[in-house]
Amino acid sequence: MTTLAMAVSDSLTITRRNLIKVKRVPDLIVFATLSPIMFVLLFRYVFGSAIPIPDGLNYAEFLLPGIFAQTVIFGSTITGASLAEDLQKGLIDRFRSLPMARSAVLIGRTVADLLLNVLTIAVMMITGFVVGWRIHTSIGEAILGVLLLLTFAYAMSWVMAFVGLLVRTPEVVNNASFIVIFPITFIANTFVPIDNFPAVLKAFAEWNPVSAVVQGARELFGNVVPGAPEPNGWALQNPVLYVFIWVAIFLAVFVPLAVRTYRRTAGR
Repeated sequence: MTTLAMAVSDSLTITRRNLIKVKRVPDLIVFATLSPIMFVLLFRYVFGSAIPIPDGLNYAEFLLPGIFAQTVIFGSTITGASLAEDLQKGLIDRFRSLPMARSAVLIGRTVADLLLNVLTIAVMMITGFVVGWRIHTSIGEAILGVLLLLTFAYAMSWVMAFVGLLVRTPEVVNNASFIVIFPITFIANTFVPIDNFPAVLKAFAEWNPVSAVVQGARELFGNVVPGAPEPNGWALQNPVLYVFIWVAIFLAVFVPLAVRTYRRTAGR
């Protein structure tokens, strides 16, 4: 019978295994950080001068919270692709033969990817300081901003874990997730203000949880114009609360779905 202590111990073991894998294949973290750095440089220096933003704020400070959000959300696809790869290579069958908690594989995978996101955000912050991004709030608020990004990313990892167990091939996970994640990160306030969006896209962007993550991060990092009017819509007026509502929904729905799918898949 699986106990809580056994589940925690097994999850930590799987987390360690996944981190060791990254250490042995450093290309994973290299390419995971190069892509967002490229986006920073591209938007900051190529498109930045042509994108109108509120007076009193430079584009680097507007941009970086959006890049943080986009990076950690795309980073969640590693969870699904890695689980699909483990299934494809038969590693899950090996785990079945061990006296371990079935949930440990999923928890260990999502926690390892959460720790990778911590490293990625640290690299992005250093890059941000180089191109002119600054934090204008307290250390506590800045830490809360990072936690907001990581919490949403962790919830998204469980969504991707479910997808990875369903499709069972890394290539399909990457293609399927790109089709969904790419538009939701761009039809948002990630790179440009949404005021000039067409009406339908603006309404979607206002209630898009990615917009709330970005808005919450901007407020907690102090990357908003002091005294500026509040954004339109309840979601962007209460971004932190709205993000945590989505986090609760994602975890409540996809944690049991992923665990059930894993047990069914591993039992074949």
